[in-house]
Amino acid sequence: MRARLALLVAAVSVLTLIAFLVPLALLVRTVAEDRATVRATADAQSLVPVVGTADAATIRLTVEQLAAESGRPVSVFLPDGTVLGAQTPRTPAVALAARGQSLTGESAAGREVVIAVQGRADGTGVIRIAVPQHELTAGVTRAWLVLALLGVILVLIGLLVADRLARTLVRPISDLSAVSHRLANAELDARVTPAGPPELREVAGALNHLATRIQVLLVQEREQVADLSHQLRTPLTALRLEAESLRDPDDAARITAAADGLERAVTGLIRQARWRHAPAQPASSDAAAIVADRVAFWAVLAEDTGRAVTLDLTPGPLPVGVAADNLTAAVDALLGNVFAHTPDGTPFAVRLAREAGEVVLTVADEGPGMPPGAIRRGISAAGSTGLGLDIARRAAQAAGGRLELRAGPQGGAQVLLRLGPPTSPRDA
Repeated sequence: MRARLALLVAAVSVLTLIAFLVPLALLVRTVAEDRATVRATADAQSLVPVVGTADAATIRLTVEQLAAESGRPVSVFLPDGTVLGAQTPRTPAVALAARGQSLTGESAAGREVVIAVQGRADGTGVIRIAVPQHELTAGVTRAWLVLALLGVILVLIGLLVADRLARTLVRPISDLSAVSHRLANAELDARVTPAGPPELREVAGALNHLATRIQVLLVQEREQVADLSHQLRTPLTALRLEAESLRDPDDAARITAAADGLERAVTGLIRQARWRHAPAQPASSDAAAIVADRVAFWAVLAEDTGRAVTLDLTPGPLPVGVAADNLTAAVDALLGNVFAHTPDGTPFAVRLAREAGEVVLTVADEGPGMPPGAIRRGISAAGSTGLGLDIARRAAQAAGGRLELRAGPQGGAQVLLRLGPPTSPRDA
């Protein structure tokens, strides 16, 4: 923007100067020509009394003296054909003046001034003074150089002023852009100092107000989520007490473990809601242990609903770059979708393997499949919240991987969760 403003000012300045300096330069040349012509005419007029009354010798002496003083060729043509002074042939202008008409004309060497002198007894005499080209253009080149230098100086001054003006515009815009990027990077305390024209000051104030409003809304959202999560502790405590009162130890242990996992998720939610701007720490977990644990948990429900489970789990450890709680939530979301979106008795398969430096978890079922766009957050065709696959997707992205949806070879859905290795603190 700064360069474009300078270019615009330079173009306008050059065009303006051309519009003024070119006519001025032509006027300077015309004035120089007229000045030389007027001087030559005055010299010729001074010879008129002598040519009209004196004899040839006196005229010759006067002509030679005038030529020496003026530096111009001076000729006097007498009626009898005698030429006094500079010996030049009769030009058409001289022939015309011999008929009694004085004039100024152009010649090959410059310009000639001819004056008819009447009153002589033997006829009309003619005075001719030649004005050379260098006298007609005397001082023109210097004047043109001065005008050109003045034009260059004016253009440079215009560029300097334009650069200062552009700087006052570009600097506030750059500050606005920098603060916008900082806000986009979650630096909510970034603010811009209003500067520049009133319009940019207004934009800066609006951006600061927006940043403050976003900060307030995020704080309110975190507090509300934290309060809601904290309220869940009471029913969790009641659920744990109910589990401990069960007579079957296996059922009590299973429900207690589920309550503990739910409490860990709620605790993580509270911490995340209370999180401010602490730098993120590299996360890691053992995918083999977590998948095996969650498959064992869901296998009980699979047995109750008549679902055949095919397992192909590579022995661990298989470290991945995602926190254990997040990976647990992602695995539960994928397995929970199988039970939520397929009828009882539908078999499914779980496979965990290492492929090309990634750990790939594959959950495949033989149900009706998933509708297009199911991976988008909030999209659900079965009355759920639509957040399950989004949780898995975010877990994959946190580990440098991705979530893929495919159609199974026997129909149904096939979900692949690709997880990258954990990052070191230096890489993070």
